[in-house]
Amino acid sequence: MGMSTTPTAEEQLSFLGKIQRLFNESDFSSTYKYALLISLADLAVEHGKDNNSVLELTNREIAERFIELYWQQSAPYGSREQSSNGILFQNNGAQAAIVKAIQEFKHSNNFNSPESAKLSPKYKILVTKVTSTVAAQPIAYLQNIGGGSLPFLYERSPSSLTLKEGVAYCLRQFQPLIQQLARNRWADFIKRNGKNIPILGESGDLERFLFETSRRTLAIVGQNLKKLYGANCFYCKKNLAQMDVDHFIPHSLYPRDLMHNFVLACPSCNRSKSDTLAARNHLENWFEISNKNSDAIMEIGEVAGVSASLITSVAIARWGYGAAIQTDGLAWVEPRNYEKISREYLHNFELIK
Repeated sequence: MGMSTTPTAEEQLSFLGKIQRLFNESDFSSTYKYALLISLADLAVEHGKDNNSVLELTNREIAERFIELYWQQSAPYGSREQSSNGILFQNNGAQAAIVKAIQEFKHSNNFNSPESAKLSPKYKILVTKVTSTVAAQPIAYLQNIGGGSLPFLYERSPSSLTLKEGVAYCLRQFQPLIQQLARNRWADFIKRNGKNIPILGESGDLERFLFETSRRTLAIVGQNLKKLYGANCFYCKKNLAQMDVDHFIPHSLYPRDLMHNFVLACPSCNRSKSDTLAARNHLENWFEISNKNSDAIMEIGEVAGVSASLITSVAIARWGYGAAIQTDGLAWVEPRNYEKISREYLHNFELIK
């Protein structure tokens, strides 16, 4: 990257070209490389800055993201519908070591999420196992492309990696694209693995099983949010019997579920808002209730098995609105009513201390 405070347009295009080469020319013998790309993009959003600065990430924090990504995938496919069709194979040989390690941990510990699993003394042992695998395999080989090496993302050390100058910025800029590409290729890899054919059957539910929060979990979240706030729509304030669980920062923009990002919305507002960011008045309200009720929201997360971090959720929101400003994005006010997202939106982030 150059000497400017942010990568130039040419440098960003070059970065995207190399990402494309990685997807097209790299040897994917397992799904680990997809998981690493998703983890790096997420961590860049949550911890990076919108400038050329480098970003150091420890192997252990990357490993914890792997545990989060593979946690539900280590359950039998179709288990959300109360059936047991087997564990999906995540590589071309025997079952992936990370999936096996999580399965073994689950077998001897009764936790419904990686967040609650952190309460177990054995969780550190699991993280150590996964850290060893992550360091020896995807971190070591991700940048091997087309029979050679293209070390454009990071430099490695025994216990961490450092995203190179401008890489965290580009990962933040193109996170939705990288996420979508990695998730699509991940699902395609599983579909192409012959060992998974008897497990998958004719079901078209694979991507929801791999990456989305289960309906059961969302039902628990919704029930407890109603206890906390009442059956009132976060957006229009109407009190209705039927309320949906909505992602305040759209799931399509940042597809990682965090408890502070969930709000209750009436079906009309939920459908109308869809995949857009919410207007400033909604943002201010989200800040206020998230800050005021943070402890209660974290307790709901523990019950539902959903990660909860106000600091992380605010960082994601700041990133999302900041990116929208650069593209002259519009924010949803109410059905058929939008407003331009201005830099004044960013002043709201000073409300969270």
